[in-house]
Amino acid sequence: MAVKEKEKIMQSALEKANILVEALPYIKKFSGKTVVIKYGGHAMLNTELKQAVMTDLVLMKFVGINPVVVHGGGPDITGMLNRLGIESQFIGGLRVTDSSTMEVVEMVLGKLNKEIVSFINQLGGRGIGLSGKDANLIMAAKKLGKDQADIGFVGEVENINPQLLKTVIEEGYIPVISPVGVGQEGETYNINADTAAGALATALQADKLMILTDVEGILADRNTKESLLSVIQTEEIPALIEQGVIQGGMIPKVECCVKAIQGGVNTTHILDGRVPHSILLEVFTDKGIGTMVK
Repeated sequence: MAVKEKEKIMQSALEKANILVEALPYIKKFSGKTVVIKYGGHAMLNTELKQAVMTDLVLMKFVGINPVVVHGGGPDITGMLNRLGIESQFIGGLRVTDSSTMEVVEMVLGKLNKEIVSFINQLGGRGIGLSGKDANLIMAAKKLGKDQADIGFVGEVENINPQLLKTVIEEGYIPVISPVGVGQEGETYNINADTAAGALATALQADKLMILTDVEGILADRNTKESLLSVIQTEEIPALIEQGVIQGGMIPKVECCVKAIQGGVNTTHILDGRVPHSILLEVFTDKGIGTMVK
């Protein structure tokens, strides 16, 4: 073997060693802690990104961190509804969910749930799929839309019963939760995945809540990626909304983060799920990525 080739191999090995050294204090800090990840967006559609997210989850579990996954499924639900000839209607960003649509939502989310679990298991983890209906994990009530519009079986979280999750976490499993809730009369509700993730993080008193999105984070100037706000304090948020820095679909995500922090979650993060291994970069490196709300 040539000297230059040996040097290249050694350099590569040293780089890997440095990465592990940098990660060590974070492994010690977060070992035994719970991290809730809202999994959605492009990271659910791209095979390479999907593999990266699942690898992150399995690695976290092996080093003693307890990941809990809450997944969305909007594009898949819309696609299935289109194939069945059911028109999708939205009011104030929320999908109008009649009984036929709710059946499709539950079916699609169930399929996605098992796909995620299977992926985790193939990588050596122990994934277990759950719905908010299991053991009354997510109790919900009917949610009204914009201007008090009736949007059907769309729910808001009333109560979380976390004992089931605590049990499966203690037994070494990675819970994967579809955001379907159950009402007092046994009715099924479609719950926004961000909202469900925030409520679960609060109930579990998670150390972190991470929301994967299709943007870099919160930008001071939407046209400049370099204007990323790495950290924002909760008291800054009303002014940022008023200035239009936080707008559109980012508002409910940030509000979800604020509610989780008020409920006892230590830090919340809005991450770019289009970046491979964005979860590991946030947890195990000095720089991190995306926007931290604290």
